[in-house]
Amino acid sequence: MKVLIVPNYAREDAMESARRLESWLDDEGIDVAWAHDKKRFPDAEDSADDCALVVSLGGDGTLLRAARIVGYAGVPIVGISYGHLGFLTAAGPEDLLATVRDALAGELHVSRRATLDIECEFEREDGGSYTRHSFALNDFALSRGGAGDMVEFDVSVSGKHIDRLRGDGFVVSTATGSTGYALAAGGPIVTPEFTGMVCVPIAPHTIMARAFLTSPSDVVEIEMSPERPAMRHFFADGQPVHREKGSVGVRACVRRGPGDVILLDRSSQSFYDSVSRVFYGQVGK
Repeated sequence: MKVLIVPNYAREDAMESARRLESWLDDEGIDVAWAHDKKRFPDAEDSADDCALVVSLGGDGTLLRAARIVGYAGVPIVGISYGHLGFLTAAGPEDLLATVRDALAGELHVSRRATLDIECEFEREDGGSYTRHSFALNDFALSRGGAGDMVEFDVSVSGKHIDRLRGDGFVVSTATGSTGYALAAGGPIVTPEFTGMVCVPIAPHTIMARAFLTSPSDVVEIEMSPERPAMRHFFADGQPVHREKGSVGVRACVRRGPGDVILLDRSSQSFYDSVSRVFYGQVGK
């Protein structure tokens, strides 16, 4: 059995707990692997192959990194919160060893989270094009560029044109991501059991555009208007979709991913406990 540790290397408390966890796992006869420190090894590739469990020690951003490492492989992830909100995490530092012990024993609640499969098309200066594929647990976002100009784009769902919009951008999220960027843009909070997508315009230049939900089988297509060639960026889980220098994003297709991410928590009510604590109560209450 092997466990992958994904810590927030910028937090000493998370690092101290990660070392304590490694020592405990060694004593239990369990192999340990560490995700790379991306500041020191930005190009290093991490893998959860042959791992029975991934432990994230940090905030929700660290857990999203763990999810990117796992991808569609179905390796369970348990998050220990050292961040500000800890919406996706299962426990705090004081419960680290007990939570990991229960996770390894199969005694935690399993929450299957839908993912996104994202295909972005970019156009080179010479008129040629290429595509990039990305994974996301939370969301895909089209955002206006640093010049501050509005972006103009068409939105279609499964071949049906919805509208041409102008604004700051557009978010396509999973139910998990509904409490992130999509919520900040005015979208609804959606239960993790929902497996479709949440589509939310960002600051649209019209009072008519509203958030809407899709079915799990739908494909959302966003196509940039050639009539307004404003600077724009594509993001997957808050990370820029890699593009060649001088090229621009012209189209994105977003669909449900071929596999779910498995998050472990204490009960089926953990989501609503977090909603109550973070959005209707007091953070840290």
